[in-house]
Amino acid sequence: MEQIRLQKLMAESGVGSRRYCEILISAGRVSLNDEIVTELGTRASLTDEIRVDGVLLLKREHILVVALNKPTGVVSAMSDPEKRHLGQFVGDYSERLFHVGRLDEMTEGLIILTNDGDLAQRLSHPKYEVQKTYMAKVSGKLDPKGIRQLLEGVELEDGHIKCDRAILKGNSADSSLIEVVIHSGRNRIVRRMLSAIGHPVERLIRTHIGGLGLDSLAPGQTRELTDVEIKSLSQDFDC
Repeated sequence: MEQIRLQKLMAESGVGSRRYCEILISAGRVSLNDEIVTELGTRASLTDEIRVDGVLLLKREHILVVALNKPTGVVSAMSDPEKRHLGQFVGDYSERLFHVGRLDEMTEGLIILTNDGDLAQRLSHPKYEVQKTYMAKVSGKLDPKGIRQLLEGVELEDGHIKCDRAILKGNSADSSLIEVVIHSGRNRIVRRMLSAIGHPVERLIRTHIGGLGLDSLAPGQTRELTDVEIKSLSQDFDC
C-alpha cells in the first residue's frame, strides 16, 4: 500500500485542510497505530490506524462528493432551526457532509457537498480561481454597453470586479437573459455587479462549477459524483 504524508492522507479523508491537519499533528492530537505523532514528515497509508483526538479516521473509500440543485428559499447551511437548509436534501447519505462555498437564499442551482476536507479547501480557496457559471434573468433590456461594463469591470463597495465572460442570451423590452462566468467568491457578487450596471436580478441560477454542470438535476435533487468526475474536478482546478 502506497504511503503518503500523514497530513495529506488526513485531508483526503475529510479531516480538514492540509494546514489544519498539520496543526493537529504538531499539537499531538493525532495517533498512528496507537502512537502519538508530531513529526510532519510522517508517512502513512490507508491500512494504518489513524486517530484524531481518539476518533478513528474516515477511510478514503468513504469519501463522498455530492451535487445538489439547491432550490430557492434554501439557506446554505447544513442545519437551521427556522429555515429550509441543505441538510434536508442529504438525509439518504450516511456520511456527514458539509457544503463547499455557498449560494444566497434566493439563488438556485449547483452546490457541492462532501466529507472531503482537502477537496473542499481547494475548491474554495481564491488562489485556484475556480470558475462558476450563472444564468441570470435581469430587469430591463441589456445592451452591448452593459456587457462591456461587466467584462471591463465595475466598482463596488468592496473593490473593482469583472466577469471572466458575459454572454447575452436574449432580451425583451423589460427583461434580459445573460450568462455570467466569474471566479470571485465575494458575497452575492453576481447580483451586485448586475445591479451596479442598472439591471437587478430577477432570477439567478448557478449552472456550473468548473466543468461540472447541473445537467438534468431537478431542484432539490442530488446525485453522487463518480470517481471520474471527482478526478476531473481536481484536474480542472489544479488540485
